[in-house]
Formats: sequence, structure tokens, C-alpha cells
Amino acid sequence: MFYKNILFFLLIMLFSCTSYETNKEKKFYTKKPKFSTEGFTIIYKETLFDKKIVNNKLDNRSLLIFQKNLKKGTTVKITNLINSKSIVAKVSKKTKYPSFFNSVVSPRIAIELEIDPSEPYIEIREIPKNSMFVAGKSKTFEEEKTVADSVPVDDIKIKDLSKKKDIKKKEKAKKEFNYIIKIADFYYESSANNMLDRIKKETSIKKPKITMISNTEYRVFLGPFKNLSTLKEDFNAISTLQFDNIEIIKK
Repeated sequence: MFYKNILFFLLIMLFSCTSYETNKEKKFYTKKPKFSTEGFTIIYKETLFDKKIVNNKLDNRSLLIFQKNLKKGTTVKITNLINSKSIVAKVSKKTKYPSFFNSVVSPRIAIELEIDPSEPYIEIREIPKNSMFVAGKSKTFEEEKTVADSVPVDDIKIKDLSKKKDIKKKEKAKKEFNYIIKIADFYYESSANNMLDRIKKETSIKKPKITMISNTEYRVFLGPFKNLSTLKEDFNAISTLQFDNIEIIKK
């Protein structure tokens, strides 16, 4: 009987250890979700630093960006959501910039992606270190950086403008600037109306709106906005309420 009890005890310990190792293994292989964000960027220029809008300088010829949520050295894919052009770049040092924007990009990135300063709407997507895509692109990044260091930004701009003239003849007319600020989605219309009242009472915004997305979903939003300055003005006004997950959506 004594030996049976010992055997039983050893079996319990064995299964407990196995379970523990399995849990450890699952935890080890859990992948952290990739970071991605859509929004408006700032195209860097020296006056931004001089006026203390940003607190670090960015090399005009580099393939570098400032992004608050990512560590220095993180590799990212940047896509111009207006024309779908993309490029691989890296995150530079931690830097302060206005909360309305999702990043600051170098002039070279803006040129490569043909970002329109009046509508600099981009997506930033983190690329994992173990990605084969990164391995190939990282080499290109280093080679391009070497070339860029020897080419003045003004020369790049001149070449870019000459290309744009040919491209514009073939492209269709650009869609107009048209965005909304999504505040939140609600299950009940009464909850959405309560949110409208709060916005009117606690901010300078007087015309928040509700749209019915489905029978059980009501969206509170601002807009539509036809230019960047009015969009930024209302975004800053609503930010004082510190709502989570405010989104800027292209119509």
C-alpha cells in the first residue's frame, strides 16, 4: 500500500511538470501582434525644430521617421494611402510632435511616396525582425541610404517634379479631400445621443452627428471635413475629452 501511494504521488508530479512545461512552451511561442496605424504625417523641415514643434532633428536625405509608439531601430513599411505607394524605413529616436499626427517623415520619404502636403494620409506597419521580407529590404535600405547621402535633396525634388508631369497626364483626377472623425459606435441610439450632448456641453464643437450603421449600431462622428486645417482643429477640440480609439476615416 505504501509503494502504491508513492507511485501515485510520482505520477501526479509527472503530469504537473508536463503541464507546466507545455504552458511555458505555449507562452514562449506567443507572437506579439504587429503595430499598425493610419493617419496624417508631418513632413519634416528645419523650421519645425526651430519652432519646437518637434524636439529632434531628422536628416532630410534619410529613410527615417519619428513614431511615438515604436522603439528606435524598428523597421516599418510606410504606405501612402492616397496612391498606394510604399517604402521600407526605420524609426529614429523618441521625439515629441503634435498628437494629431501619427508620425514625422523625412523629406526623402515624402518624395519617394509622392505625399501631398495637403493630404499626407499614410499607414505605418511594423515589420517583424524575423521576416524574410525585411532581410531583403534592409539591404536595399542601407544601399539607398548610402546613395542618398551623396545626393542633395534639391536634386531629388527636381527629378521628382519632372516625373510627376508625365504621371499626371496618365492619372485620373484625384479624389477630393473627404474625412470624418469617428468618436465611438454605440448599441443604443440613446447612448449615442448622450454622447452628442456631452460633446456640445464640454467642447467648442457644436455639430457632432449620428449615423445608423445597422439596426444595433449608431456611430457618433464629426465632419465630413474638406481640408486638413478644419479636420485638425476639431480633432484637437475633441481630444480634450480624452476619448479612447478616436479614428480618422477617409470617406
